[in-house]
Amino acid sequence: MKKSLQEIQDFYENLGYSGENLRRSLQKDKDYTRVFKEREQKLTKKLAITQSEKKKYVLSTDIDYQILEKIKLLEKKNLKKEDAVFVKFIRSQLEREWRKPLLKMLDRLLSKYD
Repeated sequence: MKKSLQEIQDFYENLGYSGENLRRSLQKDKDYTRVFKEREQKLTKKLAITQSEKKKYVLSTDIDYQILEKIKLLEKKNLKKEDAVFVKFIRSQLEREWRKPLLKMLDRLLSKYD
């Protein structure tokens, strides 16, 4: 029986791996790498994910792909300004460097209320 990505990750977490050590261990795991690539190819085709999106965003779980799919659906709609800003913020949370957009948004809110 083929293990899921989450089952493989749980195995390493139960061994005490976390953070960078967990990431390195998962990258070395052949089963994890194979399942990850299969899933990535399937979801990339299904959701029409661009190369720049693959580079820019951390899409390591099914939930990440679901979030991106819903973001794309919302961006096609005629959103109110504040909703569009919120969708843009949510998109930024998929970025590898998600803290920078978060700080920018917080600074903008602070200046608004100072």
